[in-house]
Amino acid sequence: MRRYIDLVKREFKLFWNNSVLRMLFIGAPLAYGILFGFVYEKGKVTDLPIVVVDEDNSPMSHRLIEMLNDNETVKIAAIVPANTDLHVLSVKYDAASVIVIPDHFEADILYKRYPEIPVYVNTDNILTANFSSKAIQIVTGTLKAGIEIEALRKTGVPEALANTQYEPFQVTYIKNYNTSGNYMYFLWPGMLATIFQQVLFLALAITFAAELENGTFSELVRKSRTSLMAIVAKCTPYFIMSFIIWICYAIMHLYFKVPLGYNLGWITLIAGLLVFSVCMIGILVSILIPNQLKATEILMVIATPSFVLSGFTWPLSQMPVWIQYLAQAIPLTHFLEAYRIATIQNGGFDALINPIAKMFILGLVTGVIAWICIEVKFRKAKKTELLLL
Repeated sequence: MRRYIDLVKREFKLFWNNSVLRMLFIGAPLAYGILFGFVYEKGKVTDLPIVVVDEDNSPMSHRLIEMLNDNETVKIAAIVPANTDLHVLSVKYDAASVIVIPDHFEADILYKRYPEIPVYVNTDNILTANFSSKAIQIVTGTLKAGIEIEALRKTGVPEALANTQYEPFQVTYIKNYNTSGNYMYFLWPGMLATIFQQVLFLALAITFAAELENGTFSELVRKSRTSLMAIVAKCTPYFIMSFIIWICYAIMHLYFKVPLGYNLGWITLIAGLLVFSVCMIGILVSILIPNQLKATEILMVIATPSFVLSGFTWPLSQMPVWIQYLAQAIPLTHFLEAYRIATIQNGGFDALINPIAKMFILGLVTGVIAWICIEVKFRKAKKTELLLL
C-alpha cells in the first residue's frame, strides 16, 4: 500500500510540474463550463428580428402585425409599405424571416379568394429559421382559426359550436421530458462532457509516453514492480481530480438551474465509467506511441469529432453504418446516451444498462490490451536492468 501511495504522489508531482497540463486539465473544464453556461443561460430564443411588408395596410393586416408583436419568439424590426428588395431588407435588419402581406389581403379574405402570405425564411442559421417560422405558423394559424370562427358566428352558428366546426379534428401535442424546449438543458451538458473527455485524453496521452521519452520508465518499473500497479497509480490522480470537477459541474448545474434529474447515483456511475474508458484508451495510445506530441495528436483525432459522431445533436440512425460503428468506439457516445436517459428522461436501470455495458466493455477491452503492452515493456525494462547489473 505504501508503494502505491508513493506512486500516486509521484504522478501528482509530475502532473503539477507540467504547467500547461495543469492549466488545461483544471482550468479548461471549469472555464469553458462557466463560459458556455452564460452563452446558453437564456435557454430559449426570443425577440428574433423579422420584417413585415404590409402592402394592404388594412385592419386585418394590422391585426396580424399586432399578433406577431405579441409573440415572444419574434420581434418586428421594421414594417415597410411596399414590396422592396427582400434581400436588402433581410440583410439590413438581420431578419430571420420576411413576411409579405399582399395587397387586397382583407378584401380577398372577405370574398373567399384564399389569399397567400409569402414568408421568406432566412435559413443561413437553421436554429433561428426554425424558431421564427414556427412562431409565424402559430400566429397565422391562430388568425386563420379566429377568422373562420367569426365567419361561422355571422352565419348564426352558436359560439360553442363554431369553436369546434372550424376544423374537422383537433391535434394536441404533449411535450415530454424537456417540456420547455430549453436549449441549454439540451446542449450544455453534452458540451461539458465533450470538453472533459478532450482534456482527459490530453492528460492521459503523456502518462507513459513521457516516461518513455524522458528515460524515466525504468524508475517507474523499479518503484511499481508490477505493470498493473503502474496503471492504477497513473489513473488514480485523474479519477480524484475528475471527481472534484464532477462536483464543480454539479454546482454549475445548480447555479444555471439545469436539472440533474432524480438519478444522481446513476449519473455519477456513468461519469466514472466515462473516466475509466477514456483513461484506458489514453493509456493504450500512450504506451503504443512513446512520443508525447504524437500520442496527443492521435488522441485529438479521436476526441475532436466525437461530439458530432456521438448522435447527441444529429441522430446516429441517420449516419452511414460505418460511421455508426466508428461512433461506438468513442466513450462519449455511450456516456451522452446514458446521460440523456438518466437526466432528461429520468430512466431507470433497464434503460441505462445498454450504454453502461458498452462503455464498460470498451474500457475493459482497451484496458486489457494496454496492460498487455505495458507488461511487455516492463519485462524488457527488467531484463535490461539485469543485464546492466
